[in-house]
Amino acid sequence: MKKIIECVPNFSEGRDLEKIEKIVNPFRGKDNVKLLDYKRDEDHNRVVVTVVGEPEAVKEAVIEAIGVAVEVIDLRHHNGQHPRMGAVDVVPFIPIKNISMTEAVELSKEVAKIVAGKYNLPVFLYEKSASVPERENLANIRKGEFEGMFEKIKQPQWKPDFGPQEVHPSAGVVAIGARKPLVAFNVNLNTNNIEIANKIAKNVRFIGGGLRYCKAIGVELKDRGIVQVSMNMTDYTKTALYRAFELIKIEAKRYGVSVVGSEIIGLVPMEALIDTAVYYLGVEDFSMEQILETRIME
Repeated sequence: MKKIIECVPNFSEGRDLEKIEKIVNPFRGKDNVKLLDYKRDEDHNRVVVTVVGEPEAVKEAVIEAIGVAVEVIDLRHHNGQHPRMGAVDVVPFIPIKNISMTEAVELSKEVAKIVAGKYNLPVFLYEKSASVPERENLANIRKGEFEGMFEKIKQPQWKPDFGPQEVHPSAGVVAIGARKPLVAFNVNLNTNNIEIANKIAKNVRFIGGGLRYCKAIGVELKDRGIVQVSMNMTDYTKTALYRAFELIKIEAKRYGVSVVGSEIIGLVPMEALIDTAVYYLGVEDFSMEQILETRIME
């Protein structure tokens, strides 16, 4: 049976189309690799790529793309609303079909070892691949971002899992690991006050006493003159999107602002959206077996 792995690398470039195309090109025209999506965001100054395929083929394409990003992205001249610590900020591997999480972890470690040696890049293992519990949460690793990493990496507890104990001068560091599927879900507010977005994000995210499988930060959308609560829903089966959406609406009322829209970054499992649709429509006793596409694909 064919094994299928998904990889969703995040690159710190969302504005220069020429650079983005160079970074994405290694995922095109390859046997056993399918480029599903790539979405850039100018405010975040970031592009999120989604690819699937057989493990070895995906591994080779990812390694090639990382090399391109290290070459064309210089974080010394990078700014954006999304936190970042590397030209290639994070590379998660997600088991999809006929492949275990253990195998995904091993694949992530293989990629980490290769890119560390090939590109002289410090690599931190995170999520299911983490070497110590403190590194499971990406936010812990990324704290301080690119600028703060030069001092942070000198501390014994922040020695990279692979590569030099010295930040790459232009490409920073990278986090590589294996994880479950997550949904990148952003909710927009009708205000340009970033403090309000930050306060709401703090109350919504788990670490601030909010929803269990929710990570959240406040982000400015300067081109639109508004702010958003940008979230990673790390287990949509246990914390549904509609719960985060409704909690943000409740918190926003405290500051006299309202929700004006939301967005999904990258691809999303059908179940995550169906669950939310069922909630808002009040559908009783609904099953995924009632989805036409589900029956067709059986």
